[in-house]
Amino acid sequence: MSSPNNPDYAVEFARVRKTYGSRAAVRDISFSIRPGEFFSLLGPSGCGKSTTLRMIAGFEQPDTDGGEVRLNGKLVNHLRPYERDLGMVFQSYALFPHLTVARNIAFGLEQRGVGKTQIAERVRRAMELVQLDARTFGDRLPPALSGGQRQRVALARALVVEPPILLLDEPLGALDLKLRKEMQQELKVLNKRLGITFVYVTHDQEEALTMSDRIAVMADARIAQVGTPAEIYERPRTPFVARFIGESNFLEGGVEAVEGGRLTVCHPAGLFSVPVPAAGAPAIGSRVHVALRPERLHIDGEGDNSLPATISHVIYRGEMLHVKLSVAGGGELVVATRNEGQLRRPLAWKAGDKVRATWFAEDVQVLEQDPT
Repeated sequence: MSSPNNPDYAVEFARVRKTYGSRAAVRDISFSIRPGEFFSLLGPSGCGKSTTLRMIAGFEQPDTDGGEVRLNGKLVNHLRPYERDLGMVFQSYALFPHLTVARNIAFGLEQRGVGKTQIAERVRRAMELVQLDARTFGDRLPPALSGGQRQRVALARALVVEPPILLLDEPLGALDLKLRKEMQQELKVLNKRLGITFVYVTHDQEEALTMSDRIAVMADARIAQVGTPAEIYERPRTPFVARFIGESNFLEGGVEAVEGGRLTVCHPAGLFSVPVPAAGAPAIGSRVHVALRPERLHIDGEGDNSLPATISHVIYRGEMLHVKLSVAGGGELVVATRNEGQLRRPLAWKAGDKVRATWFAEDVQVLEQDPT
């Protein structure tokens, strides 16, 4: 298998496959990452995202006939990690405990034979980038640092060699929530400031949505969907993506009619309409599955669709309230509504009230089947 070099992409995977014995870790995945992009590999444990990152790094190789990995247009399937000109930040940080912060950061430059004067200046600039004062922290040892400070040292060590591509393997997983959110913003700023391609592995949906230019959602060793955060969240392709990214309501029914760019779907509680999917209108009589985000669903509100329901209970979640509805004919829907102040202006509904769940057809996404 061969394809021409394409320097328009920093990373390219073309039908890449990786197996361990009889177990498929990655199944024929294809995607491309543009230079300077913040690209996240998102999915649950065991889905193949870390294996994919390790194949970019060169710690793992695709199967012998398992497709191509290209970096900046160059085929790298058989290149060793040090031949790939990459930086990498690990979840464990992997700092040398017996070396000072400055020596840890300088290690890659020393291995490349950079002169001492230049090393000192580049280490200082790298520490400045990650907001560590060289005079305060340069002579400290890693065990004397906090988790957040160690994470910054690991990041500076990767950035100091000025790699065109930086790989990050769940680097914020060990940090507390407040610091993790701060570092998310700092990483995004660094990505845009330096113009380096970031490839980021995470299982945290909010983290990926916050930082990424584009996301590849992985499931069962495959890529389920690639898109911008808005595309992934608002137009999920499969039930897995709709469930894994945020929360979703699911409805299904038979197609009763196709007219004017919409499908009329017959649900046990009544009829509702959805846009014709991009792949084309399904046959009348076939069944369709659709996803609807809780914040796009309303109680007795506006919309060109509605189904009768009964309020089962209300869940208080601080800034948001989740109202659970039992739908006539079976099933459950969740409505997310902003908390306007339950002590001053409590909800007008209570458990047992008969209501109508309403929504606009354009807010519904017709789903493809999850791959098997």
